[in-house]
Order: sequence, then structure tokens, then C-alpha cells
Amino acid sequence: MMINSSFSVDAPPDQVCAYLLDVNKVVGCVPGAELGKVVDSSTFSGKLKVKVGAVSIAYQGEAKIVDTIETGDSVTIKVDAKGTEIGGSGSVYAKVNMTVARSGGGSQVSIAADLTIGGKIAQFGRNYIEDISNTMVRDMATCISANIKKGGGGGGRRGR
Repeated sequence: MMINSSFSVDAPPDQVCAYLLDVNKVVGCVPGAELGKVVDSSTFSGKLKVKVGAVSIAYQGEAKIVDTIETGDSVTIKVDAKGTEIGGSGSVYAKVNMTVARSGGGSQVSIAADLTIGGKIAQFGRNYIEDISNTMVRDMATCISANIKKGGGGGGRRGR
């Protein structure tokens, strides 16, 4: 399943890319995310708790920044992630491309995620999963924008 989203940040692309490559800052802006361990500069493990209606599902897994591609007008950060449901048989695999491009005096961040989801959460269907994903991206974008605006500090909200 493909999930596409985008948001604007009132900061230049190089500043936005630096923020997106700092896992400690980004994890603090992802609703329900918790950083477990930084394996190396591009690999990290952690947990993600997702609330789907009245059901909460937690995953434990690993993500890896597999490539950063710079073109004249944009930078694309490629991330591969996988997780298994804690206490269940579900799993999630994601290939995520985050592209940062100059837009006026700021930046436009486009996110394209190719998700493969199995287990309890898959029963809720594509539309519901898209709604949850879009809400998570919107909350993350608000947090990232606010943190960059106030000087790139802090990780924002931690786990929900």
C-alpha cells in the first residue's frame, strides 16, 4: 500500500534535511514513537505504538537510512523499516522516501511510503490506515516545523 503526504517548513532545505537525518529529533516528533538504541549513524531500533479506534498496537523494530540522494533541486532520504507486533503476530515493512525541495523561502517535504502490513491492524482496511498515517504525518510535520522555527532544538512530544 502506498501512502503519500507532504508538508511545508519555513526553513531552507539544508536545515530541514539536517533535522530529518537526526533520529533523536525526528523520533520525538513521531506520535507514539520511542527510540530504543542507535546502532550506528544510519541504523536505529525502537518502538511505535499506534492507536486504531479503541485498539492500541505496539511494534518493535529497526529502521535504516539506506541512501541520501542529492539532485540540483532536492534531496531524497531513503529509509527502510521493519517491525513486529509486540505480543502478537502482526508485522509492518516500510520503504520510505522523504524528499526535501526548495519552495519559495522555505521547503516542501514529500513523503512516499510503501507499506506492507499484516496482523490485526490490516483488518481495519486501507482507508482507515491512510487516515491514521496522514494524522501521524500531520502531527510530525507540525512538531518538526515548530522545532526548526525555534532553532532546531528538542525532540518535541515523546510517545503517546
